[in-house]
Amino acid sequence: MFIKKIVRAASILLLLLCTGTLLPAQTNTLQPRLSSADRDHGFEEFRRGVQAYYRGTFNEAILLFEKALTHIPGDPLIFDWLGQAYYRSGIEGAALEQWEAAAASGYGGQLLKNKIEVVKERRSTQPDFAESVRYVETAVFESSQDSTVFFKQPVSVAALGDGSFWVAAYGSNELVHFDINGIVLERTSGPLHGFDRPFDILPLKNGNLLISEFAADRLSLLTKDGKFIKSFGTRGRGIGECIGPQFLAYDSYGNIFVTDFGNARIAVFSPDGEGLFTFGQRSGIFPGFTAPAGIAILDDLVYAADAVKGCIYVFDTAGNYIRTLLPDGSVPQAESMRIWKNNLLISCANKVYLVDISLASLYTVASLGNAPARLTAAVPDSNGSLLLVDYKNGNIQVFSHINELAGGLFVRFDRVYSDKFPTVTVEVRVENRMGQPLVGLTANNFFLTESNRQVNDFTLKGSAYLNTGCDIALVVERSPQSEKEFELVRTVVKELAEAMQGKGSISIISASQIPVLEGKFSPETLISQPLKVKASWSSLWNCDLAVRLAGGELINAAQKRAVVFLSFEDISSESFKQYSLNDLASYMNNNGIRFYAVNLQQRTLPAELAYLCVKTGGMHTYIYAEKGIAPIIDDLIAKPVGSYQLSYASSLPTDFGRAYLPVELEVRLLTRSGRDETGYFAPLQ
Repeated sequence: MFIKKIVRAASILLLLLCTGTLLPAQTNTLQPRLSSADRDHGFEEFRRGVQAYYRGTFNEAILLFEKALTHIPGDPLIFDWLGQAYYRSGIEGAALEQWEAAAASGYGGQLLKNKIEVVKERRSTQPDFAESVRYVETAVFESSQDSTVFFKQPVSVAALGDGSFWVAAYGSNELVHFDINGIVLERTSGPLHGFDRPFDILPLKNGNLLISEFAADRLSLLTKDGKFIKSFGTRGRGIGECIGPQFLAYDSYGNIFVTDFGNARIAVFSPDGEGLFTFGQRSGIFPGFTAPAGIAILDDLVYAADAVKGCIYVFDTAGNYIRTLLPDGSVPQAESMRIWKNNLLISCANKVYLVDISLASLYTVASLGNAPARLTAAVPDSNGSLLLVDYKNGNIQVFSHINELAGGLFVRFDRVYSDKFPTVTVEVRVENRMGQPLVGLTANNFFLTESNRQVNDFTLKGSAYLNTGCDIALVVERSPQSEKEFELVRTVVKELAEAMQGKGSISIISASQIPVLEGKFSPETLISQPLKVKASWSSLWNCDLAVRLAGGELINAAQKRAVVFLSFEDISSESFKQYSLNDLASYMNNNGIRFYAVNLQQRTLPAELAYLCVKTGGMHTYIYAEKGIAPIIDDLIAKPVGSYQLSYASSLPTDFGRAYLPVELEVRLLTRSGRDETGYFAPLQ
């Protein structure tokens, strides 16, 4: 035992000398010298705090780190961890105070300063989207290198939810599939006799890919993996016929709209490929198309550009002309058009514009300068970047927000599992500077080290964006109105469970005067057994405590997770006394939890609930009677999640589980990178 104590003391002393932490005399020279007992007590509280943090009990971790500081005042490493615990608890102001105290001593360097800066930026009021967009080039994927040709004359691109993208190569008559790093995954030539000048490519709701073939005068349907399904449409001027089909879109019913260039009109097909009708010829006050180009559909309004006139027209989905959004000459040489953040993204010659639909205003998003170019497509990807197709120069360009280029990626260790030491598993979260999760990363994007030495046996174990299941914390409002319509609540709960298709779990929380956790259930249980609750209804039902309790149930849940609130009544001014709206939104955001409010009455959703939905990326204009409950689960599963699980074999000495073992991670994506550092303790021996 005496030898163990000597080894432990030597290990702690070596750690202090190497890291410059847990030595308060370095940060406050007026402080009295600490006894070894104080250091031991402080270090033990710190060790327990780290373990509580990785269990997800952040309030306990805060108390333990504060106790550690009473034994070792002013220690920057403890300040850093205390800040992390406050951050995960949603108390960002306190987190910033702790991090700034640590940074004031010189601890953390530029890494900690960058973390502070990012959190402050996210807390500040963001400028209007249309006025703040400015994207710059971060990478270029060329069509050839030396004598190797990868594809010819790219004309369109389709971004998928997993971060990869398909390119329609007009010149080489093929589709080419790339991963997030620009590595070719696969390619396809389409039907048996091959594509004949593939032009536009559009992912459909069911995941299939729709391709227009300019020279074949047809549309082709492929699986998301590029396997040919069928073709439809023929050459001609009748219904179901076209000459030189170009750009594609679909409406809420799945009907397909294609700009029929040769006939100067728009042709419409059913989801099965049956010709329905055409529109766009001159009639009444509508002057008619000269050269229909990009097309996009939002809220069942059809927006179509004319490449020669340089204007954008608006129609309903029956083809009736409504108005001219932008007059002649506004978007000369217009090409593709896509929906982007409820606005239009349109490529024209060497520029990409954002069209604010509500204001009929035009903003420059990206520019290739004065060099000769022809941008035939500009498509937002799942990671917040833009994919630009330059047909003239034969390349695909990745453009990112100008702030991202300067600030890099935001990387965070969420958890370290060391119970099977020396095998260590870490969960990390990767986002861009504004909080957009990054999906599609491969093992090549991660560089993991311990004590700044590359780890052994590194593997990428899992990527949360690929998960098809989710965990839900369902908050049931126990108001007088919900009590009257409790059968409706039971129906909604059953539908929610059915929509989960046997995957994941559902925690039920009653938002009564004192919120109650009713239990954690499998979807099958809630399908077969009617919901029963123990909490009684009350006119003083509580909102903020119930939402906070629901969020706490999801800390250790699946990475695709959400609080779903069943709303009957308006929210009173007394509903957010203990936890403010900002604190609740921060708590959910900082733990990867989305908030959905299901409006069970035909009314405007309370502003407080709508705010939480917007801030966490949930759906906020949702009325159950109109949509049912299943779309919420579909939306949650489809949303990007930038969480990854990595594993490695540690070679560090553990001092029988008492040594603080550092681990570092750098994530590199094209020209951007981000870094984080943490530490953990091996099991006690």
